[in-house]
Amino acid sequence: MGERAPSIRSIGMGAAGVAAIGAAGLAYAGLVERNWFRLRHYEVPLLPPRSPRLRILHLADAHLTPGRRRMIDWIRGLDDYEPDLVVNTGDSLASADAVEPFLDALGPLLRRPGVFVFGSNDLYGPQWKNPARYLWRSSHKDYEVRRVPDLPWEHLSAAMTSAGWLDLNNRKGDVKAGTLDVAVAGIHDSHIKRDRYDLIAGPADPGADLRLGVMHSPEPANLDRFTADGYQLLLAGHTHGGQICLPGYGTLVTNCGIDRHRARGLSRNGDSYLHVSAGLGTSPTAPVRFFCRPEAALLDIVAR
Repeated sequence: MGERAPSIRSIGMGAAGVAAIGAAGLAYAGLVERNWFRLRHYEVPLLPPRSPRLRILHLADAHLTPGRRRMIDWIRGLDDYEPDLVVNTGDSLASADAVEPFLDALGPLLRRPGVFVFGSNDLYGPQWKNPARYLWRSSHKDYEVRRVPDLPWEHLSAAMTSAGWLDLNNRKGDVKAGTLDVAVAGIHDSHIKRDRYDLIAGPADPGADLRLGVMHSPEPANLDRFTADGYQLLLAGHTHGGQICLPGYGTLVTNCGIDRHRARGLSRNGDSYLHVSAGLGTSPTAPVRFFCRPEAALLDIVAR
């Protein structure tokens, strides 16, 4: 005797169950995990023997809009960890009205030594599109027809530099962090072809206590150039850690040239350490995170 075909009612109940699970997952990703900030903590042995600890706070990808008070307050609270150096790897803005809220979020951190680079979303406002499109199409194509920036990045840059932070967009310099000398170099966002590594090329200062390379998007070609020039620690963002990840598999796509296994966290790039932040925010066009909580990181650089 053959199996009985499923009834229309049972099919309907199954479809309703799947829809309910999907709705619950979307609600979790958009309302819970997106606002469930965490602070990651790493120890990296790079300093000369007997050096004091150097604490770096790495911020990335806030994509801030004025109404995100929970994020603003959480970032302000990071000053309690007393970082010696703050590094912002870009994509801080997601609105023309977000500069003052972002400066409010930095708050007391602006009184500490800091450096920054920009990402594409500090220059270009979000455009509404299919929120899942990044799974099959790199977002750099969204900027190929938008040549004129429409966000007030100059205002943000002026505010951070007036506080004493160093602009590392295709620039290099030196920062005093605590009692240590840090040689720093950075590039603008390669995702929109504004990186100009040739402007900073050459060996990093061998006399510095630490040599730090800073960028928004962790493109392998630039990572390798920083490493070849002797930068010991490389900091980047951009990937959002994949933003939508799968349990047991992790990052689906990186939206750049780096492999997905290095899309977030601490790893190696040849002789250098690399930290890629999964970031704090999301684009307003895709306000969800799944198995990829928003984050900042404290990197305690200690003696070898």
